[in-house]
Amino acid sequence: MRSPATPPPTRPQTGQEYLASLRDGREVWIHGSRVPDVTAHPAFRGHARTVARLYDALHDPALRDVLTVPTDTGSTGATHPFFRVARSVAELRTAREAIVAWQRLAFGWLGRSPDYKASFLATLGAAPERYGPFADNARAWYARAQERVLFFAHALVDPPVDKHLPEGEAPAITVRAERETDAGVVVTGAKVVATGAACAQRVFVAHAGPPLTDPAHALAFVAPLDTPGLKVICRPSYEHAARATGSPFDYPLSSRLDENDAVLVFDRAFVPWENVLVHRDTDRANAFLHESGFLPRFLLHGATRLGVKLDFLSGLVLRATHVTGGDAHGSVRTAVGEVLAWRHAVWALGSAMVEGAHGTPDGSYLPDTDVAHAHRVLAPTVYRRVRDLVEDAVGGALCHLPSHAADFGSPELRPFLDTYLRGSHGTTAEERAKLMKLLWDAIGSEFAGRHALYERQYAGNWVLNRLDAYDHAHATGLADRLGGLVDSCMADYDLTGWTAPHLAADQP
Repeated sequence: MRSPATPPPTRPQTGQEYLASLRDGREVWIHGSRVPDVTAHPAFRGHARTVARLYDALHDPALRDVLTVPTDTGSTGATHPFFRVARSVAELRTAREAIVAWQRLAFGWLGRSPDYKASFLATLGAAPERYGPFADNARAWYARAQERVLFFAHALVDPPVDKHLPEGEAPAITVRAERETDAGVVVTGAKVVATGAACAQRVFVAHAGPPLTDPAHALAFVAPLDTPGLKVICRPSYEHAARATGSPFDYPLSSRLDENDAVLVFDRAFVPWENVLVHRDTDRANAFLHESGFLPRFLLHGATRLGVKLDFLSGLVLRATHVTGGDAHGSVRTAVGEVLAWRHAVWALGSAMVEGAHGTPDGSYLPDTDVAHAHRVLAPTVYRRVRDLVEDAVGGALCHLPSHAADFGSPELRPFLDTYLRGSHGTTAEERAKLMKLLWDAIGSEFAGRHALYERQYAGNWVLNRLDAYDHAHATGLADRLGGLVDSCMADYDLTGWTAPHLAADQP
C-alpha cells in the first residue's frame, strides 16, 4: 500500500525523485568496477544532476506553461507535450517548443534527454494495434511513460561483429529469446549503443538494421535498469577525467553533460510478458524503424536539439572572435557568417518538419518525412562544417591557455597571466581563459571529439541514410512526381521542333 507521502503516479517526477530512482542496485560497470551509486560516482554525477534539473523545470512556475500540457490518459495530471500523441500541427509545434526549452537548460548538448525517447513512446498511444497481441502493453507503457515522464535509454543495434554473415543472419551474441515461461521471456545477448543508460530508468530494446529472419532475435521489450542479469558496460567517462585533471572552470561541458555510451549485456535476464512489445515476429520487428512513426519524430527532436546546440556554438564563436580581436578581419567575419547561415538552415528544417506535418490514419500527426530525410542526410555535414569554421575563425587562440584554474590562484604567476593572456576590448585574462576553455571543451576536448562522432552517427549509417532517402522518394511517389516535371519539359519539343502550342505558333 502506498504511503500518504508517496507522490501520485499521474504527475511528472521531480529531480529528487528521479535521482532516488537510480539508487536501485543496477549493475553499471566502469574502470573494472561495479558502480554502487551512479548519482554519487564521479563518472555520472554531473549528468544525473543535469537530468534532475530538467525534471525540476517541469514544476517551475516560470517554465511549466511551456514544458507541460494535460495528459490524455484520463488522469488529471500533466506531462511533457512530446510524450503525448500530437493530433494537430499546433500540438506538434507545442511539443517542439518544449524540446527547445529543455535543451536550452543543457545548451543543446543532451542528445538523449528524456524527451528523446518520447519520439517512440508517444507512438505507442497513436497505434497500439501495431503490436498485435501486445497492444495492451503498448497502451500501458504509453500511459506510464507519459504520466511520470520516464527517462528511457534505448539499444537498437547489434554489436559490430560477424559482419561477414549473410544479410538477415544475426550473430549469435545478439539479443535473443532463450526460452519462454508462463510469466515472460528469458533473453540473452548484447545490444549497442545505449547512450545515457547508466542514468536512465528504463531501457527499450528493439531492432534497427538488416532484416531479421530468425524469430528468436525478433524482439522488442522494455527493461528496468535493475533487471537481474542486465549489465551496463560503459566507455571511459569524460566527466570523470574532467574532475581528475581539471575543474568546472577548465571543462565546463565535460564535467556535467557527458552522456556515457554503453554496451548492454543481457545474461539470462527475465522480461515479464507485460514488458514485451514484439516477440518472435520478424515482420513487426523489421518494421519498427520505418513504420512505427519513430523515425520522423526522432529526427524532429534531433533537428531541434541541434538547433539549440548551434545557437550555443554561434554565440561562442561570436564572443571568442571578439575577445581575440579577430572580428576586425573580413575572413573571420566571413567564417562566422557561414556558421550563422548553417544555424539558420537547421532551424528552418525543424520548422518545416512541424509546419508540413501530415495526418496519419490513426489520427496522429507526424513531422514532414521528406524534410526529416533531408535533415538526416545533411546534419552530419553541417556539424563538421561548423566545427571547421569555428577552428578557422579562432585559430591558435585555443592553444595557449593556462593549464588549470589553479594557475590564477598562484601569486607568482597571476601578474604574468593578467598581462600576457588578456583579451581584446578590455577582456581580462581570467575572462578570456574562461571563454576559451568553454570553447575548447565544445570543439577540441575528448568530450568534443565524442560529440563530433555522435553527430556524424546520430541518425545511422551514412550510406543507409541516403539509401533510405532514395527509397522513400520512390515509395511515396515523389520520384514519379519529380520525373513528371522532366517529362512535361520534354513534351514541349521533338525532332521537328516545338510541340507546345505557345511555342509552336509561327515557328520557322
